[in-house]
Amino acid sequence: MGDFFAFRRMITPIVIQIIFWIGVVACIVGGLVMMFAGEALASTEARGAGFLAGLAVLILGPLAVRVYCEILIVIFRINESLTDIRSNTARTA
Repeated sequence: MGDFFAFRRMITPIVIQIIFWIGVVACIVGGLVMMFAGEALASTEARGAGFLAGLAVLILGPLAVRVYCEILIVIFRINESLTDIRSNTARTA
């Protein structure tokens, strides 16, 4: 508990995982809305473009959210590795 209050233990990686799942749900809902909202448009070109844009968000959105969250997690893993290195060198010195 002392590590938590001294900011030696990070809670942000857990928060990033929650943000990932919220982002995935938002991409899925947004992609479906875009796909089916295009059906309400008058022209056939606009319907097709809306459907394809929604499909792209549905497929590429969760992938982009995953990559973004992984980059954030890597930053925290680097911090943990550097902390381990510092503690190991302090013991040997």
